[in-house]
Amino acid sequence: MAKQIKSKERVAEHGEVFTSEREVNAMLDLVKHETERIESRFLEPACGNGNFLAEILRRKLDVVKQKYKKSKPEYEKYSVLAVSSIYGVDLLDDNVQECQERLFNIWHKEYKAVCKDETMPDCEEAVRFILGHNILCGNALTMLRVDTEGNDTEEPIIFAQWDLMTGDLMKRRDYRLDELMRGHTNEPDLFMYMNGWKYDEETHAWIPAPIREFEPMNYWEVQNAINL
Repeated sequence: MAKQIKSKERVAEHGEVFTSEREVNAMLDLVKHETERIESRFLEPACGNGNFLAEILRRKLDVVKQKYKKSKPEYEKYSVLAVSSIYGVDLLDDNVQECQERLFNIWHKEYKAVCKDETMPDCEEAVRFILGHNILCGNALTMLRVDTEGNDTEEPIIFAQWDLMTGDLMKRRDYRLDELMRGHTNEPDLFMYMNGWKYDEETHAWIPAPIREFEPMNYWEVQNAINL
């Protein structure tokens, strides 16, 4: 059984207590349908070393395997999409690094099991790149990045959104977390209209214009995309 604390000092300083596997599964079962949608996006604002995100990824990869195990290229593509839909923030850098590695290892184990000798180093690099932009060291309350000393910086938390397009193409758009949250809580105002915010029917929220967009690339090459 996984430990729920790393040290008493971390509990005292940061209130760090990890959720047990039984509680994780019980809570995720409340939104079971969403955990089994490959493209549904999840954000864990205090992700720790990834207990919730790891289980979400396992569930998504199970669905990918059921649907696409007979086609290795399709399995590969949709397994990358599953990884790209998972986001996390944590105050402590060691948790962030551990979470990134944990999620990569879960994906890589399944990737090797299904695709065997047809795995691609570029695809493995792409997944590491995606996780490096999706699991970040930051403060989910202030929505600012955190430096190596554990203090807020002046930089906002910025997440990359990854969307599959035609064929094997994947497009990256970057958004500020504080603006995304504003779109969920605020009624539209003149600023939103003037700056290209759009209403999203699926999330029932106003979505800001991205702060950066990148040229579409094959999903195994997203690490090479150029800022438009």
